[in-house]
Amino acid sequence: METINEPTLESIFEYLTPRPSSDHPAYNCPLANFRELALALRDAHGYDMLLDVTAVDWDAATPRFTGIYHFYSTARHVYLRIAVDCADNVNPVLPSLADIYPAANWHERETYDMLGIVYEGHPDLRRILMWDDYPYFPLRKDFPLAGIETELPAADVAESTQAKVKSAPMMGGPFVSKRPGPMSEAEPRALDESWTEQSEKPVESAAKRND
Repeated sequence: METINEPTLESIFEYLTPRPSSDHPAYNCPLANFRELALALRDAHGYDMLLDVTAVDWDAATPRFTGIYHFYSTARHVYLRIAVDCADNVNPVLPSLADIYPAANWHERETYDMLGIVYEGHPDLRRILMWDDYPYFPLRKDFPLAGIETELPAADVAESTQAKVKSAPMMGGPFVSKRPGPMSEAEPRALDESWTEQSEKPVESAAKRND
């Protein structure tokens, strides 16, 4: 029986470059070609579902921000990851896909809210988790783990919560998994499990701090 090799996406779209991936096919797409690609993926290649829109803040690297998109074909049961770099490190912008994939609407709002990426052409780009006047983007690398004390949006909320910024316990993350080995032994663990919300952070001795 003759085997028919389906053409790869990079052979169809010459501007795509393969991206390292341990699970699904992944490509880097130039910003200028991204909406063209999204339309073609939906209309000509069966990727009828946009599962997720997120982004990465590479902090000191340039480009600093990369949009990450996960597409899925319900007919062929295959996934696809596309990465798109933002041109501006200070005011990152990506084109909205909300008119192509309606699921992009809330996903883009969340990524805007958490990382400050503006989705040009979005029909209603408002914050979706934080209040409208919140001045920070909590998932950026320069946002401290403990948070930043900010005036709350309503006096009654401030009075009820008495909110103050406290150091976040390492028990809550970042998490790491032991590798290699069976998954049963690779349950993520916090880097420091010595203190939690209920148990105060141990006080380091001066000698230890000076080591």
